Amino acid sequence: MDEVIMDQIMYVAHQAVSWVASVAIIFGGVVPYIPQYRDIRRTQNAEGFSTYVCLVLLVANILRILFRLGRYFETPLLWQSIIMIITMLIMLNLCTSVRMATELNTKRRSFTDFDWNYFWSWSRFVDYLQCVLAFMVLAAYVTYLLLDSVLFVESLGFLAVFTEAMLGTPQLYCNYRNKSTEGMSIKMVLMWTSGDTFKTGYFLLTQAPMQFWICGLLQVCVDFAILFQVYYYSRYPQKPISHTTHTTSAKAL
Repeated sequence: MDEVIMDQIMYVAHQAVSWVASVAIIFGGVVPYIPQYRDIRRTQNAEGFSTYVCLVLLVANILRILFRLGRYFETPLLWQSIIMIITMLIMLNLCTSVRMATELNTKRRSFTDFDWNYFWSWSRFVDYLQCVLAFMVLAAYVTYLLLDSVLFVESLGFLAVFTEAMLGTPQLYCNYRNKSTEGMSIKMVLMWTSGDTFKTGYFLLTQAPMQFWICGLLQVCVDFAILFQVYYYSRYPQKPISHTTHTTSAKAL
């Protein structure tokens, strides 16, 4: 009887841990963007946030969803991608609204101009939405045509997670170029590191496709490299390059 009760307790505990882990993996990725969203709303200044972060995350998560059509992975990871796409669209909407209000005399740029010099630097949120929808339709069509190809499906999965894993590298390079981490939020980097570490562990425990955990490990390595830069440049400060006075995070700063 005691053994049955213990089995039931262990089952309930396992279910509870699984549920908490699923919730964390679904919503954990968007948490670092909440203070960024509030800061932009409060200051009505979006200069500290690069909209290219949204571009990379939108591409990565759209490709991840399409990858699931050819290779099954955990449902929480699917919801994570959906939530991230929604979050990035919300961030884009806020940034474009703020910039339109502060740049009244700037010439309006639109997606239908098809001017590559101003790609992803449009004036209205609807232009970003049109671009995302066009990419989604094109990628879905190509995936539909090549869904029977194992090479294509595996490459699609690798491209999706590798794109997201490389988000930190522009910040890493920016810090190296400036020989400083001034202007970068250490708190945000710590949030990325903890989130990426948890995510990678989740990939390993749930036996997610190989692309997921390999790129997760790469992402953690990039995060730790940025943290090392914080330590190194604070201990051995060097004169920043004169033409650079502000650093912009590759993820959310």
